[in-house]
Amino acid sequence: MKTSATLKKLVQEKYSEIAHQENPSCCGSKDENQEVYHMMSDDYTKIEGYQATADLGLGCGLPTQFAQIQKGDTVIDLGSGAGNDCFIARHETGESGKVIGIDFTEAMIHKARINAEKLGLNNVEFRQGDIEDMPVSDNLADVIVSNCVLNLVPDKEKVIREIYRCLKPGGHFSISDIVLAGELPEALKTDAEMYAGCVSGAIQKNDYISHIKEAGFIDLVIQKEKPILLPDSILDRYMDAEQKVLFKSGETGIFSITVFARKPGIKPLKSLSNAIGSPSNQCTPGAASGCC
Repeated sequence: MKTSATLKKLVQEKYSEIAHQENPSCCGSKDENQEVYHMMSDDYTKIEGYQATADLGLGCGLPTQFAQIQKGDTVIDLGSGAGNDCFIARHETGESGKVIGIDFTEAMIHKARINAEKLGLNNVEFRQGDIEDMPVSDNLADVIVSNCVLNLVPDKEKVIREIYRCLKPGGHFSISDIVLAGELPEALKTDAEMYAGCVSGAIQKNDYISHIKEAGFIDLVIQKEKPILLPDSILDRYMDAEQKVLFKSGETGIFSITVFARKPGIKPLKSLSNAIGSPSNQCTPGAASGCC
């Protein structure tokens, strides 16, 4: 049984390695060890604010597309990587907002700061820290986003409580993550490479939702859900023929979900200039998948 510190060190090492790659994109990659990191990613390229140099192909959803970010908002991105979701959020907040990316991998923070400097964005900053103990004050954020990161954290309940602490009353989050239905083979669940790739660190969907409710969040909605189809080249490492048939039949499965929830309370009204207008990619809670 790996300790929390061991798992965190593993993640830092793996993602530092990815950050130092010249071309980490999954497109055309032949490296099977990299396949696990990129097999869940969605296409960001048509979303306003997208920066190709900040897209490492490591996500499992498009949380900023569903996050209802408004002009002037303060947004926190958990596990910000090279900054892609932060730059998309900055497009929505405009110059009057603020975006804070948090990542505990030094190489990723360095890469994100270089990207921000090249873009000339003075209201986007990146802080190195553990999202189990976020380096931000209470009641700071209007919106928190995260893309396939809670799976990398041993204590998911503590992160969810930290999200609650850092949101303003009435603030909300939109988080894409990986959850399970049924039990995965033990070999897959304990594999280090799969943990760093977000799969074996996943928990049951019902438990994930329960943790959010127990933290005090309300208005919980699953904004999008899709199955993650592991290729045979990966399944063959962990499953015999019978297990593969069962896995592919839908009795067990891995899913990407994007979850919205709100902290109780009422946010102070922004100034009229900030309140006018809404982002073109805004979704309302409960809207059908793909509404954006």
